Amino acid sequence: MTKYLISFPSAAMVVSEGELEAVGRDAAAVIDEAKAAGVYVFAGGIDEDVPPVLVSADGLVAEGGYPWAPPLDGGFTVLELPSREEAIAWAARIAKACRCEQELRVFGFDPRS
Repeated sequence: MTKYLISFPSAAMVVSEGELEAVGRDAAAVIDEAKAAGVYVFAGGIDEDVPPVLVSADGLVAEGGYPWAPPLDGGFTVLELPSREEAIAWAARIAKACRCEQELRVFGFDPRS
């Protein structure tokens, strides 16, 4: 079984304020379905109210993320699935619930973790 990362950047989710409650409900329903199907690993989103910091090997902390990289934000779901086709089907369900396209990637899971 392969772990798949299904994600979207915050800017991709363009919904009205009145639609946010329905998006949350629909997204939670898809996650509940993934849990019931036994394919759920974890899901969540970046807390954009907490700014990132860079921590060096010697423990020094600098405000902000990598200055050359695009910001990391949005929502993430990791599912463990037997095929890419099933991963695409789950990504489509999440896209429908979140009202935005999802990126699908194979997650390089470290089995020692």
